Amino acid sequence: MVKKAVILFSGGLDSATVLYLAQREGYRCRPIVFDYGQRHRREIISARRIARAADVPCEVLKVPFPRKSSSLTDPTARIPLGNAGKKTRAIPSTYVPARNIVFLSLAVSFAESIGAEAVFIGANAVDFSDYPDCRPMFYTAFRRTIVVGTKSGTEGRSVKILAPLLYKTKAEIVKLGFALGVPYRLTWSCYQGGRRPCGRCDSCAFRAKGFREAGRADPLVVAAAMNGRRGRG
Repeated sequence: MVKKAVILFSGGLDSATVLYLAQREGYRCRPIVFDYGQRHRREIISARRIARAADVPCEVLKVPFPRKSSSLTDPTARIPLGNAGKKTRAIPSTYVPARNIVFLSLAVSFAESIGAEAVFIGANAVDFSDYPDCRPMFYTAFRRTIVVGTKSGTEGRSVKILAPLLYKTKAEIVKLGFALGVPYRLTWSCYQGGRRPCGRCDSCAFRAKGFREAGRADPLVVAAAMNGRRGRG
């Protein structure tokens, strides 16, 4: 019997690595992408491209969040720059209220409806921006919730919530992704959502740290630089 899994998929480095990891572990994958009014909707394009490369269907679900709730959804707000790794600071304005609670709940619903055994999420609690819904205790609590709050849970076959990158550094994730053949050139991490990665937001900074510490060049940055040179030529 073929195992099935729903993948929470953003088109970023972490979720792309999780997709390829789940495939290696024998799951038939159903990535779902959320269009939640994010300024960096460029990631949805990346998600579709990666799904094609991985030969899996990709569904985009529109789930709008209140625009003023986060600098990721409010185009008039400033994206914080240069703060990555400062663990003593407050939760940044790029936090989207209860985003992973909403996304995981919808993913579990989808998983139950198609008979999938697991939901994979690329959450990371090592090199991350201090979001509360990326911390291990959140996933422990959410697993308990779906055991008592879903049909599959009450029947003793609860959908598994798998976060295989939770305790990995970005460098470890990058090394794993290269071993899996993840097409990192197609991924998108930047919060700014421009034509090229800004290199200064938290997401760009953690990504750069990962490639640097893994001793690898970032294929996306290399491609952007080459395209820039062609444009000037």
